[in-house]
Amino acid sequence: MEVNFDYTSYNPGDVVYVFYRNPHTQDVANVQAAAVVNNPENPGELAIFLYETYYPLTNDMAVYASEADALQAYEQYFGYK
Repeated sequence: MEVNFDYTSYNPGDVVYVFYRNPHTQDVANVQAAAVVNNPENPGELAIFLYETYYPLTNDMAVYASEADALQAYEQYFGYK
């Protein structure tokens, strides 16, 4: 399982996988594909673009290079799919 906390290894255009919690139902989480993009709010920084929203790509974010890795971590943390 490859989780990458070193966000500097990503480039704009990369597809990554993250956990996404439903904002209306906090006990529901999914693995979601997201795009790495240039952060429009902070030039020179990267962001994750997910559901029409930019999230700063920081070391606090668990980002998975493959869907399989993300699903494995999801199962480990949440115990269900």
